[in-house]
Amino acid sequence: MIVAAPAAKDRVKFNVGGRIFETTSTTLANAGRDSFFGPLFDENWDLKDSSQSAGGGEFFIDRNPDCFAVVLDLLRTGDLNIPPNIPERLLYREASFYGVLDHVRSAKWGPFDGNRLRYSKSISGTAPGDGTAIRAAPDGGCAVAHGSIVHVYDWMLSEEHPPLTLDHQRVNDVIWVDPENLAVSACERLGRGDGGLGLFNKTSGRLRFKFQVTHDNQVKSFTAGALATAQNPNHRIFSSCKGRSNEYGIGVWDQFTGKQVDFFYESPGWSLGDADRLQWLEERNCLLVATLFPRKDNCYISLLDFRTKDMVWSWSDVGAPMTVDERRVRDGIAMEGNNAICVVNEYEDLGFMDLRMNGGAIRWSSRSRLIMKGRMPDDEPCYPKLALHDGGQLFSSMNDCISVFCGPDMVMTSRLRRGYGGSICDFSIGGDRLFALHSEENVFDVWECPPPPVI
Repeated sequence: MIVAAPAAKDRVKFNVGGRIFETTSTTLANAGRDSFFGPLFDENWDLKDSSQSAGGGEFFIDRNPDCFAVVLDLLRTGDLNIPPNIPERLLYREASFYGVLDHVRSAKWGPFDGNRLRYSKSISGTAPGDGTAIRAAPDGGCAVAHGSIVHVYDWMLSEEHPPLTLDHQRVNDVIWVDPENLAVSACERLGRGDGGLGLFNKTSGRLRFKFQVTHDNQVKSFTAGALATAQNPNHRIFSSCKGRSNEYGIGVWDQFTGKQVDFFYESPGWSLGDADRLQWLEERNCLLVATLFPRKDNCYISLLDFRTKDMVWSWSDVGAPMTVDERRVRDGIAMEGNNAICVVNEYEDLGFMDLRMNGGAIRWSSRSRLIMKGRMPDDEPCYPKLALHDGGQLFSSMNDCISVFCGPDMVMTSRLRRGYGGSICDFSIGGDRLFALHSEENVFDVWECPPPPVI
């Protein structure tokens, strides 16, 4: 098909490393306003001032011309075609320079679907100690906690940023506050007042500030545990807290200033400071807090409303019949769209509690039961964990497998298994990737969704 030549004012020439490229402002607009090309154009994507260019209307860029050709083709067609003579890491570096790394990532992998995940690679780390947590980053990378160290990997996993440490205390949890910053919770070091909670820059590893707990107008040392963030309405960070005085409960800090803005003190007979999971529920404007067996002899799950300082929903197995299914809740996650909390026991059975009924019993779903069942071995250190994807799929880890559940009845539709490294102690979903951290070896697996076929 022959098309009319673009208007002269729409055509743009680049001299990249000595090679001439000619394109249009319409093509470059596909890179977005925040890209390298955005400042060259006005709000209508017309060149601001061609006199800023050199060599008779050419913009000179002292970069790799082969990579620029790939980037330009991506902006034209939406397809990513990497010639065999270009190392992927080199292309990623150049794409980062032009501000189109997200375009490359979107073209390389398809939309996330647990049933289409394929094993991609395993990454061996260097940190000592058992794996504690793995957290997918907003840009497709991840952070991995081993012992007292948090390792941060970029999204192509060929580069590792400087490690994060909070007074070299054992890390309890990690959470991404935004694409550039992570919060790390750690144990208190008795006698020194170290540990607690800190905010780090992912690229430099620099500690931006430590979060303090103030009680009776005095700064207190504390152990920080499970973490959660709330972007709306006020950009908050939540952490379970245990201190030596009266600092048992959930602390709240401002993400930008690091200042403590609230504290929800634990009620007698309840358990908030030992929480295993925190989850912000945006629709309800509440925080889910789950303290589970075996951290405590009993299980406690509640919803906290910080506006009124009320526990607006709660469930506990205190006084419940001593049946295995009711006692051994290992993890829980809220499913706001279904008005339910999903829990899992040590057999990977799924159970559901209605958020519209305070203190109701667990409805165990027989449809979720797997064909292969078996009690976890006595020496198995890892317990089942749950994750929920925005698309409505539910994931549950068990030994060295991750099961995918779909549909209104949460029927198991597929299983992910990669045996190297032992049982899975934690896993996390971010963007188009799933990361699974193994317990026996210092290794984590990466699962990706291939792009849809080109028709």
